Amino acid sequence: MQNKKMVVFSIVILLVAFFAAGAYYKNLQNENKVKMTKEQVQTLQRPYSLVIGNKDAKVQLVEFFDPACGACAYFYPKVKKLMEEKKGDIKLVLRYAPFHKNSNYAVKMLEGAREQGLFEETLELMFVSQNSWVEQHVVNPQKLWAVLANAKNLDMEILGEFMNSPKANDIIKQDLEDVETLNIDKTPSYFVNGEPLVEFGWDNLVNLIDSHL
Repeated sequence: MQNKKMVVFSIVILLVAFFAAGAYYKNLQNENKVKMTKEQVQTLQRPYSLVIGNKDAKVQLVEFFDPACGACAYFYPKVKKLMEEKKGDIKLVLRYAPFHKNSNYAVKMLEGAREQGLFEETLELMFVSQNSWVEQHVVNPQKLWAVLANAKNLDMEILGEFMNSPKANDIIKQDLEDVETLNIDKTPSYFVNGEPLVEFGWDNLVNLIDSHL
């Protein structure tokens, strides 16, 4: 009986040590990630990066997103609503992480719309119509083009000319380099005043933002 008690006690001690070591390792990873982003904060916002909201806001919310990402489409209106509720305390910096196949075409079209001063309207149209131009996580450029052809005030001829310019390619190239530097592997990925959202989730994002206000 004594031996059985010793065995059970030993197992309990090992399990406690195992979980404690796991928690320590996870915290260490999170601390290193936060430290890395603070040291390289310049990679979060480039001069060309699109900024929505009060440029002098207390909180800089950087989002790396993919126009073909379903989670990005879900979070975008929630973020905009939160920005309205916070009354100018948040500026949203949008960066690209085109991980889906052919997403670079969607980014080029979005940047072409931006050239016409229609970025937000076009992005919102892309998000609400995702099911019609994203097929099994792959962007269908022809179907997206057909969707945008119905967009109000968007000049498709000018958009087509922009698609052949190198400007969007340069933006995508730099954003992807920053994605690699920041070890981003999913979309959307958020940074609040340089601090990454480690545990993904809406409540976690709101809590992180509130901690910086």
